[in-house]
Amino acid sequence: MLAVLYLVFNEGYAATSDEELVRRDLCAEAIRLTGVLAALMPDEPEVLGLLALMLLHDSRRDARVDAEGQLVLLEDQDRTLWDRDQIARGRQLVQRALAIGRVGPYALQAAIAAEHANDATDWPRVVALYDMLMSVNPTPVVALNRAVAVALAEGPERGLELIDSLAGEGALDGYHLLHAARADLLRRLGRNAEAAAAYRRALELATSPVERAFLEGRVAGVTKLLQSPVFRYP
Repeated sequence: MLAVLYLVFNEGYAATSDEELVRRDLCAEAIRLTGVLAALMPDEPEVLGLLALMLLHDSRRDARVDAEGQLVLLEDQDRTLWDRDQIARGRQLVQRALAIGRVGPYALQAAIAAEHANDATDWPRVVALYDMLMSVNPTPVVALNRAVAVALAEGPERGLELIDSLAGEGALDGYHLLHAARADLLRRLGRNAEAAAAYRRALELATSPVERAFLEGRVAGVTKLLQSPVFRYP
């Protein structure tokens, strides 16, 4: 039941083929149904955690694309556009879920989302929460998200080591976000030729028109850097 509700929400939060990134109708319906379930099961931490996770993610919907409908990454979002009432409600639910105990994947993901809802993200804290999440839900996608958090806490070199290790295992080879994350770290390290190749691989796999447009822009950006002449003093 919870997995189905989360799938509905995710399709609304990041539509896989729609021209718009966010389908608000799906997000709203998933939140409504999960709210009904939470009212019926007020002492179930995973139900509370899932509702909190949805609310915290959905609170950023107005900041996730710009006026032209282009994707805006978390670090670049205008945080004044975030829904503070939803964030406050989500945080309360996280606290309730964690206080009950029997912490599961949804409650931990909600705790991570609550950290992202702060004015500045505490990346070491996020890494610690991902360590806990890995202990109860050790999936390749969780490991990828943890690697990204490590990159932001400890530097892109360490994050790239972890992502390259995951890529070597092959489980996420068809997952565009692995290649996009790897490309971003390569770009930050100035390894633009490798970044361009990784962005192109992500573009091959991405299905969302909004995400594809973002990746096309990244490819163009790193390709332009490769083509720029390097100035050298005589």
